[in-house]
Amino acid sequence: MSASKSQPSQHHAQQWEAPRQLAVPTGFTTEEPAAGPESARLAVVGNPIEHSKSPQLHLAAYRALALEWAYSRWQIEPGGLANALGKRAQGWRGLSVTAPFKAEALAFAATLDPFAERTGAVNTLVFDGLDAAATATGYNTDVYGILAALAESGCTKAATVDVIGAGETAASAAVAALELGATRIRVVARRPEAAATLVSALETRTGSSGVLTAADLATWSLAEAPELLIDTVPGGVPAPDRIAPSLAGMTLLSAAYDPWPTALAEAVAEHGGTVVSGELMLLHQAIRQVRLFSGRDADAELPNEASIVDEMRAALRG
Repeated sequence: MSASKSQPSQHHAQQWEAPRQLAVPTGFTTEEPAAGPESARLAVVGNPIEHSKSPQLHLAAYRALALEWAYSRWQIEPGGLANALGKRAQGWRGLSVTAPFKAEALAFAATLDPFAERTGAVNTLVFDGLDAAATATGYNTDVYGILAALAESGCTKAATVDVIGAGETAASAAVAALELGATRIRVVARRPEAAATLVSALETRTGSSGVLTAADLATWSLAEAPELLIDTVPGGVPAPDRIAPSLAGMTLLSAAYDPWPTALAEAVAEHGGTVVSGELMLLHQAIRQVRLFSGRDADAELPNEASIVDEMRAALRG
């Protein structure tokens, strides 16, 4: 990682008048989204993207903050993020980034926050100004989302963790596990070579040699359950053939939320484990994004944040 990407820059909030009611967009666009009422644009980018609930979450927060901003779903062809953003018009504050663009967003960002550096994944781009030529800072709020979702469900530490998947969300899950004090993290994937590659990259970025190992999903089981299981596979993975009679004391966080519940979530619940939906992770990582997009530090709470979070929860349920 180059030194020029080592520290995120600071952003300054602007003052806005109370907003008109903003409708949550349906569907998605493959073209650059149009400017909003105040030429303040935000979007979630991915492919596919139509299922994303990010617009509901973000627009509920901005209405509560009296910010009249637009937030859209923008579907870009894989490999095309830098080209699309390089041709953007003025007025962009930032982007939420989902699969398959978290590595592309990492390369696009001029500076990175520490979790982006450790994971090698960016799920949030914050432009340093509204000008079309403004550079962007890359953040990873997925780690925060995972930790906050687990904490809300009573899991604040875990020594043994299994992470299913070998993509950017799995990298965030593994770094979150390190934050929880894990001494053994097993990365489980359908392609063991992909798990081994991720383990090697994480050891280099985090200095956690000896903590992470790679495993094959084909032979993985829950006969001896870890304290924490994080499934990052879209749609979730099937339940393994071997499951301990009781999973009481084990927590499953599934990044999936549509469809829900996943087969694995149902099996864990049936065996007495605690199940945390990906919606809770989505909520908490979005709170961090709202802070950043509104010009605050990721750790700086929003005005009356508890009420804003309530509005965001209601938007998810709706």
